[in-house]
Amino acid sequence: MKFTLRCILLFVLFFISSKPSEAQLLNDAASLKLIQKGLDHIYNYEYAEANAILNQVEKKYPNHPVSYILDSFVMYWQYLPIKDNPTKSKEYVAKLNQCLDAITKKYGKNSTDPEAVFYTIVARGYIAMMYNYNGELMSAAGEAKKAYNALITGLKLTEKNPEFYFTSGMYNYYVELYPEDHAMVKPLMIFFKNGDKALGLKQVDIATRHGVITRAEACFYLSHIYLEHETNFAKAQSYSQKLVDWYPKNQIFNMVNTEALLLTGKFDQAEKGMNMLKANTKGFYPVAYNTFQGIIYEKDVKNDSAAQKSYLAALRTPHDDQYTREYYAMSYAGLARIANRAGNKNKAKEYYKKALEKAEYKSIVKEAKAFK
Repeated sequence: MKFTLRCILLFVLFFISSKPSEAQLLNDAASLKLIQKGLDHIYNYEYAEANAILNQVEKKYPNHPVSYILDSFVMYWQYLPIKDNPTKSKEYVAKLNQCLDAITKKYGKNSTDPEAVFYTIVARGYIAMMYNYNGELMSAAGEAKKAYNALITGLKLTEKNPEFYFTSGMYNYYVELYPEDHAMVKPLMIFFKNGDKALGLKQVDIATRHGVITRAEACFYLSHIYLEHETNFAKAQSYSQKLVDWYPKNQIFNMVNTEALLLTGKFDQAEKGMNMLKANTKGFYPVAYNTFQGIIYEKDVKNDSAAQKSYLAALRTPHDDQYTREYYAMSYAGLARIANRAGNKNKAKEYYKKALEKAEYKSIVKEAKAFK
């Protein structure tokens, strides 16, 4: 299963608030409130404010595993995508190893204490994602395997804390979806507990309404699920809109919401998000802006020439496999439609072939495969 760093982090944080612990975080309402406030600042790119708050927690709980996790979470967002920053990547992994050391010191080696198990999940999960980013898939799988049993334990805790609706829902959905999209892994899935996609979607939705720490993650993942897998763009936008309302400075959330608005044909409403993307000329955001501009020219303005220029500009812009890979597929698909309207069927086929090399959205895959 493919759980991102943020997913695993939030899993650990709400676990803290669901069971008593030696550090007594459950009974320390002030510290829990600080953690939640700190996370809100991180999501809104207010790192100085976030660090000031999290430092208060770290002073009260020195050398506690969660302190290292929170520090790594700040790094993840501040240097996103962190995999492209070798220096910060090393610091990031070092912080995760400090967390593992803290777990051993606090709970003992290979402890079965519930908190020790979940702190191990987050640290190993982060390390697994770094292995994945670097193409070391076997090492990533090994780290994920060590976390599986604890994740299954979380399924039994769903009714005890609303935050568990997020992780349980994610598991129930993706454990069924992944083998559907990746036939080669089906034989391996017999070792996984069965899920339920419909139930999974309901559970994650509950987290958006009743979760505290997990509400943003739940909205983010439902936006992605409805864009990529369920092809329900309006539903996706209903969740992404919450994110931009809560965290107006977050470029990732703005990017996803702008995409959802455009795919639902709400071109006027997307203007604010487009202006925000246009102002950010660094990293992988320009590929999003140029792709979205192509969609506007093609489907709203009805100017194929301008749309073609924007799509080609997007394809000349570096993308990130985690966040903007699909925009290459969208641009190729747009160029294919333009070529077909111009009567160049062979060129359209060529573009659709390239789109399929990048596409993960079922809507694009369906469109490309249907072209004859």
